[in-house]
Amino acid sequence: MQRRRQMGNPKPVRSEVWLIDFGIAAKVRPALVVSESYGDEDRALIAVVPHTTSIRGSQYEIQICVPFLKRKGVFLLQGFVTVPPPYFVKKLGMLSESQMKLIEMGLRDWLCL
Repeated sequence: MQRRRQMGNPKPVRSEVWLIDFGIAAKVRPALVVSESYGDEDRALIAVVPHTTSIRGSQYEIQICVPFLKRKGVFLLQGFVTVPPPYFVKKLGMLSESQMKLIEMGLRDWLCL
């Protein structure tokens, strides 16, 4: 996986949308940070939900329109993955609290929490 490094060490926080380098197969795409920040004793991994323009109509696809995402798409809850900070390329924007609630409810449903 080729990494595109941002200047300095990125510190993504919950509800931010970032461009992330997912490697050759998944390419660079937007993803939403859904985890809390990690501490010194934790592994440096950040949980994200990718944004995709390949819409299938699944109940686990959440469409949220924001001006910083130029193409129509959905946040794919089933694509939930952890990523280390060096793969975060650029911060695009942030979701509101009400938009995050939609993501949280969808994740709870999918993971049966």
